[in-house]
Order: sequence, then C-alpha cells, then structure tokens
Amino acid sequence: MIYDVTHRTVYDYVESAAFSQHLLRLTPRDTNGQRVLSSRISLDPRPDEIVLERDMFGNLAHAATVSRPHGRFEIVAISRVERQSPSAFIFEASSPWEDVRAIATGAAAGPVPDDVAPFAFPTALTTANEEIEDWARDCFAPGRPVLAAAAALSARIHAEFDYVPGATAADTLPAESFAARRGVCQDFAHVMLAALRARRLPARYVSGYLRTIPPAGQPRLAGADASHAWVAVWDPALDWVEFDPTNNMIPGEDHITLAWGRDYSDVSPVSGIVVGAGAQSLHVGVDVMPAGG
Repeated sequence: MIYDVTHRTVYDYVESAAFSQHLLRLTPRDTNGQRVLSSRISLDPRPDEIVLERDMFGNLAHAATVSRPHGRFEIVAISRVERQSPSAFIFEASSPWEDVRAIATGAAAGPVPDDVAPFAFPTALTTANEEIEDWARDCFAPGRPVLAAAAALSARIHAEFDYVPGATAADTLPAESFAARRGVCQDFAHVMLAALRARRLPARYVSGYLRTIPPAGQPRLAGADASHAWVAVWDPALDWVEFDPTNNMIPGEDHITLAWGRDYSDVSPVSGIVVGAGAQSLHVGVDVMPAGG
C-alpha cells in the first residue's frame, strides 16, 4: 500500500516571537517493511538556517532557526510512503526471555549488538516501580519465549487500560498512568517499555502514524488521522518485532513508522525553544491517505 501523509503543525503566539529554534523529526524512515518514496517539509516563515542531521538512532531530523520577529510558525511535512504487511511470526519460536536478557546485558558470550544495548535499560520516562514489575510478572514465566511474553504484556495493557485523551501529558511517568489505568498510546507504550526494561529486555519506542477508517456511511474527516506510538521488542533470531498495545495488534499496513528511540523524548515530532512569544496555542492535523485516494 502506498500512502500520502500530511502532518501540519501550527504555533500561534500571543506576542511576536523574537527568536525560535525547532527540531523536527517529521521525515519517515526506511525499514524492512517500509520505503519512503518522497518527503519534504515546508516552513512559514522561512527559517534563517536549517540543518539536516541524523541522530544517534538513525532518525532524520531538521533543525530550523528563525531569528526575526514572527507571530506564528507553521510546519507542513508531506511524505509518500510504501508500506508492506509484516511477516508472520511464531512467537513461541523466539528465544527464552532470560537468554535475551543475558545477550543484551553482556552476560552471554559474544559482543552486545550496537543497536540493542541502548534499549535494554530504563530512562526517566520508562522506569518501572514495584507495582508495574509485580503486575507484569505473570507474563514472564521462566523460560517463556520473549515475543510470547511481549504479546501477553501488550494484550494485558489493552484489556486493563482505558484510552482517555487528555488524561495525561507528554511528561507523565509510567507509574502515574499505570496507577490510573488510563492514558493514550504514548502512556501505554511507556508502561510496556517499563515492564520490559525492568527485566533488561531490549525494547524501543516507535513513533509514527495510524490511518483511521471512519464508520460505514460516515465521511472521512480531514486531519482526523493521528500520530501514534507503539513498541518494538528484540529477539536475536527474528530481530525487532513490533507490538501495538493500544490496539492489541501487530502493526501492519496502516502503521507508518516515523522514528524510534528510547522513549517519547527521543522522537518528539516537533520540539524546541521560543523567545519572547508569551503564551502560545498549538494546532496539529494529520492525514494518511492511500495514494490517489
């Protein structure tokens, strides 16, 4: 399936900003199941400087600086992406989770893969407390294959947590959303990562988009698609396998990968600083459309 993705972000400032600098992670990345056919970013006002770079995880980022007065800043990212269905996995054929932990922590013979080690340890946004560790314990029976354990954990989050937009913020910790048993996709991903990394299992936070399909007979609303987040878990034989705890599914054709990192702070689509703007309002709209649709 080929999709056209439009991500529009607008900041309106109460006062004229004297200076702003923005880090944009809005270019989808090529993966085993995804190919970026084209991508461009338009900025208004035009930045005085824009620097293109790749971060430590291989995500493409634009750093844009505007050093003249401006009352708003608009970012429009347009990409065309080809997405394939994922391969079928037999989760029971993956490695025992204890073996995966030993490889990731250097306890097993041989070097630790470079793209694995950073994802085995907790961050500020993925630290588990005793309640999360105890709650997840049943998913990690001795010798259980790591992907089977991850699938059980994803299903349990989906079953026991309520999706409530606005109930949490970007900096909400896993212990808080876990205690409330509610949040959004970011929170569910962070709770899942916290439970996995508490056992030193490599898992990464994946940001992207999820195409939404309106109910039968209802029109599709412009901007109704959404930024989304899910989790990828590492197995030494099968490599990285993705899980979407919000929907209890393996991400497929309707999931488009934007970036990945240790947690949300590594992959925030837009971040930065603004000087002299006072209060600001933010408007975000996402459209994911089949090409030619």
